[in-house]
Parts: sequence; structure tokens; C-alpha cells
Amino acid sequence: MGLKLPEILLIFAALLLLFGGSRLPQLGSSLGSALRNFKRGFSTDEKDDAEEKKPGTLSAASGVDKDVSAKSPSHHA
Repeated sequence: MGLKLPEILLIFAALLLLFGGSRLPQLGSSLGSALRNFKRGFSTDEKDDAEEKKPGTLSAASGVDKDVSAKSPSHHA
């Protein structure tokens, strides 16, 4: 049953009126990149996930905690 030419033209005309001619290419490219990222998210393998998780990331966070505690004012009474 799909969309025929008159229906596609009507949708395109409505989009042109809503967003303007200069905004439509930006809208199309952002929609295309969103779809690519969405598909890429589902097509990743388990080995890709394992490569992203690097050991020792928790020890780096403890260094930040040390820096924050060193900069906080001491409350000696």
C-alpha cells in the first residue's frame, strides 16, 4: 500500500513550510547520523564491549577523590 508521489510531495511541502529550506538539509543529515548510530549500537559484538572496558579504571577514580579531599578546607576547631 505504501506512499505514492502525491503523498510524498505533500509531506515534503509541509516540512518545507515548517522548517524552511535552509534547515531541511541539516535535519536530514542529523536524522541520518542518528539512524547510523542506532544501527551501530545494535551491531556491536561482545568483543568490542570487552575492548572498551579497560582494567584499572577504578584506580583512576580514587586519584580524583584524593585531589578533591586535598583541596577541601579542613575544619580544625
